[in-house]
Amino acid sequence: MRIVAVADTHTFTSDLVVPDGDVFVHAGDLCRGGDLDELRGVAEWIAGLPHRHKIIVAGNHDWCFVHEPAAARGMLGNAHYLQDAEVVIEGMRFYGSPWQPEFNDWAFNLPRGEAIAAVWRKLPAGLDVLITHGPPEGIGDRSPVGGRAGCADLRRRIAEITPRLHIFGHIHQDGGVWRDAGTVFANVTTWECERQPTVIDIDGATVTEVVVPPHGRRDDDDQTW
Repeated sequence: MRIVAVADTHTFTSDLVVPDGDVFVHAGDLCRGGDLDELRGVAEWIAGLPHRHKIIVAGNHDWCFVHEPAAARGMLGNAHYLQDAEVVIEGMRFYGSPWQPEFNDWAFNLPRGEAIAAVWRKLPAGLDVLITHGPPEGIGDRSPVGGRAGCADLRRRIAEITPRLHIFGHIHQDGGVWRDAGTVFANVTTWECERQPTVIDIDGATVTEVVVPPHGRRDDDDQTW
């Protein structure tokens, strides 16, 4: 199975070159302000992609999934929207969750500690692919705002359930792929077209990095997550 993954497009899609594959994944921050009008344009772009399967997880900019969830989900058509939910595609188990540690009162924020740990305890064992908007602590989470921004409770839960692949975004400045303790971690941020989509192959035995875009930096040092 070939997975083509992005995050943090923030409505910027015109300069993305999205390769074909089996599953397209958007790991959150489809929008900027987060209203339905913004989502409508992004949903049309996603609908036009050639992938047989599409999976969407919301991010902290995607307020429409909080305030008008039925309308927002309806715009995604046949794409799978995962909010603390699982879907099985061609025998592969995918689970998606939008939450991340609170920062400036954005959407899908929870306080560090028990509140967010309770969400991560819901993550089931035996997953092939875990998709969250935010990173685990210490992997793909280097930010110019306060250093590492990942979630320690998410990192601990991943160590317990060991998904084969963990896809996330949120931290624009630390895209890339890492391997640790049986899990491949991929920060698939495209940071408003500063990076291209990440392509990963996964089969019954291995997870193989195919294309990892070069790191990008915006000239204006944009620090918006």
